[in-house]
Amino acid sequence: MRENNVFNVPFRRKRQGRTYYRKRLRMLMSNKSRFVVRSSLKNFQASVIEYSAKGDKVLFTVDSKALAKLGWKGDNGNIPSAYLIGALAGKKALEKGIKEAVLDLGFHNSTKGSRRYAALAGAVDAGLSIPFNPEVLPSKDRISGEHIAKYAQHLEKNEQTYKRQFSNYLKKGLNPADIVKHFNEIKVKING
Repeated sequence: MRENNVFNVPFRRKRQGRTYYRKRLRMLMSNKSRFVVRSSLKNFQASVIEYSAKGDKVLFTVDSKALAKLGWKGDNGNIPSAYLIGALAGKKALEKGIKEAVLDLGFHNSTKGSRRYAALAGAVDAGLSIPFNPEVLPSKDRISGEHIAKYAQHLEKNEQTYKRQFSNYLKKGLNPADIVKHFNEIKVKING
């Protein structure tokens, strides 16, 4: 007697590694918009996305280019810039009448103190209500870029390494040791 083997083919997006359906279902059951955070090495973006039966609707996206328009001279892929992008996205969400959301990190691993959680901190500080565990947020000194300023002061003794490490900052006219002051200036412009 021959046994019938049944093989169920997973959904295409699951096979491609693009959608984690159980996690997505839990987020959609909350009936809240999703605060989606995505990043690359040199760019960062935060979006607010709403579920629709015909397909998700992106309400808006804020990325590193929006920071450049505000005068940001720092790196676009670090913790301070992630916080500022989150704050900008949180402010924009409130302007559009969105008061609460759930965090969507996609397939990225949840790493305590990461850039993605810095963006979350920015959105929450802007007034957007997102449930989270406060232990995952980066410390205030890392958010403001104090660690970058200390590292720059440490490297100043070795001029060649300093110029190589902070070449993008220097090209844009920002002394890396002044990043905390510059961060606070941009933060005031966002909140202003």
